[in-house]
Amino acid sequence: MSQILVPVIIVAAIGLIAGLGLAFASAVFAVPVDEKEEKVRECLPGANCGACGYTGCDGYAGALAKGETEDCSLCIPGGNDTAKAIASIMGLEAGEIVPSVAAVMCQGNCHNVEEKLEYSGVRSCKIATQLFGGPKNCVHGCIGFGDCVEVCPYDAIFICDGVARINPDRCRACKMCIKTCPRGLIELFPLDTTKAAVLCKNHDKGAQTRKQCKAGCIGCMKCMKACPAEAVKVENFCASVDYDKCIGCGKCHEVCPVGCIDLYTVKKHF
Repeated sequence: MSQILVPVIIVAAIGLIAGLGLAFASAVFAVPVDEKEEKVRECLPGANCGACGYTGCDGYAGALAKGETEDCSLCIPGGNDTAKAIASIMGLEAGEIVPSVAAVMCQGNCHNVEEKLEYSGVRSCKIATQLFGGPKNCVHGCIGFGDCVEVCPYDAIFICDGVARINPDRCRACKMCIKTCPRGLIELFPLDTTKAAVLCKNHDKGAQTRKQCKAGCIGCMKCMKACPAEAVKVENFCASVDYDKCIGCGKCHEVCPVGCIDLYTVKKHF
């Protein structure tokens, strides 16, 4: 019997001593916890998207608690409610977050763009774009392999007819897809307002663009001349819209000969 009890007692004693040692070490080397930082962290959505400019939610909460920033409105996914909650904890002004969603500025679907090669490699936009600019004729448009789909923490992106599309009801404007797209085709679009959007990022000359895509911007400048608010400009053969100036009149949409400008009213339905 003693042959069993002695080893058990020894192991129990070692465990007790180790436990006491760990408890002592944790008390001595404990890092002080900032209560404000913990409360701010609880307010944040936990997407860790980096849209705030810091290394995730912990980084933003730490920066606020340490006084590195006083801007409570950097968390775009959290919106104005999160900004107000943080401001209440920190005793600062909440600021205002302009509601927006991500949108893919491309119409290079399987109906508008033909494929120039049969791609059989890894289904990754980043990898495919390094191989002859991807499988499609247009080397500026959406490849459609879904790198943006993979990184979206809100399951808001899907592929339709070979082009990525974003569900505004799910999107939280975290910018993860914007950072991931190798073509830079995704940008934030303002919510609850009617604005014009140029669904093309092709900066080739008009004749070359027409060979690549039926719905690509040819840089004709008709939209720029028709805009009464001077919200449209054409640079490097491609139009763009200043959403702050755009009044949503639709005149640029009416005169666009290739139909690459659409008039959008994006709303969320919660």
